Amino acid sequence: MTKRPQRLLALAQLANSVGDGAYYVTSALYFTHVVGLAPARVGLGLTLAWAIGSLVGVPLGRLADRRGPRTTSVLLALATSAAIAGFLLVRGFAPFVLAAGVYASAQSGLAAARQALLAGLVPAGERTGLLARLQSTLNGGLALGAALGGLALSTGTAAAYRGVLALDALCFLACALLLLRLPVVLSTPTVPTAPASTGVAGVADVADVADVGTGADGRRFAVLRDRPYVLVALLNTVLLLRLPLLSLALPLWITERTAAPAWLASGLFVLNTLAVTLFQVRAARAVTGLGTALRVLRRSGLVMFASCAVFALSQGRSAWPAAVILIAGAVLQVVAEMQQSAGSWQLSFDLAPADRMGEYQGFFGTGVTVARTLGPLVVTWLLLGWGTPGWLLLGALMPLAAYAMGPAVRRAARHRAPRRTGEPVLAS
Repeated sequence: MTKRPQRLLALAQLANSVGDGAYYVTSALYFTHVVGLAPARVGLGLTLAWAIGSLVGVPLGRLADRRGPRTTSVLLALATSAAIAGFLLVRGFAPFVLAAGVYASAQSGLAAARQALLAGLVPAGERTGLLARLQSTLNGGLALGAALGGLALSTGTAAAYRGVLALDALCFLACALLLLRLPVVLSTPTVPTAPASTGVAGVADVADVADVGTGADGRRFAVLRDRPYVLVALLNTVLLLRLPLLSLALPLWITERTAAPAWLASGLFVLNTLAVTLFQVRAARAVTGLGTALRVLRRSGLVMFASCAVFALSQGRSAWPAAVILIAGAVLQVVAEMQQSAGSWQLSFDLAPADRMGEYQGFFGTGVTVARTLGPLVVTWLLLGWGTPGWLLLGALMPLAAYAMGPAVRRAARHRAPRRTGEPVLAS
């Protein structure tokens, strides 16, 4: 297979991440200063929207399996663009919740459909490496978009904020057009084969493994009955509680519990995005199967615990000592993030049936929406309410969840009959 599909996937990722970066840094002020919503109402509306998004991820992923991941991805990218354009017309709380619900639903479904599209277009052995490159592209796009959003913030006018939303809508339109240029995945044949060793006891190292009886019988939402896979996804959701740290917890921690300058929060965000852009591909090279994925995840849990412990040391410190400690914690955090991302990508693909890839990726991806929905409540309660003990408790959850992955993954693999997938059949 040529590298053209991979290049198009990367360009599509770049297009929508530029828009996302601009949206992330300006949306809160747009909804409060331009639309006129109270901050509490904005928070409530977004929580409701992402809760809806977490529920529809699996049905939209299943739609990608049935109707084709390329067509579904294109339609959901267009729906995201339309939802963002709808924000320009919002003038009250109810329309805001409606537009935000469409946005969150389309984003959740798009993530699942694109994972299924990638699985159909890219050989199994290349997926984790490509996902690492896409993650680097995403972070580079976020940084560029955040810089463009910063220009709107410095201007501070309603027209500037609306311009950012228009840019975001156009970026998702460009994403849809790029996805439309990809080949159509017509079928993914499977051929039974004998299991190969992975280095993990009880785990068959196969490119794709399928649940016995799942998919062929046409059951709806079989992933919800696949308890081993559900357990793996839940443990991954615990690891994703790191998501609100940079965007919410650390800015509040810096301003309320340390004497470090408030602008350091944006500096830590830039540090994170640049590090992922430069090093995510290298971090993913160590992951080649289920066994290596588990080892990398265990390391990520330990590194994340160390990061939380370092962040806790900044409490009550003066400006420069606090800044040095926070930067050290952020470096450890981004190392743990890159390791966790690479390991979880491998598990999400290798433990999913080839004929239900969209459905399973949709469910696995709900961990992100759950972390976005509940994570802010959890981390602010733990960190701002408990201080140092809260940091240590949050950190301790990470290695516990990471080490629990081992038996969970072995159980998930035992519930499957190993089958190696052939190359996808494509149509131009």
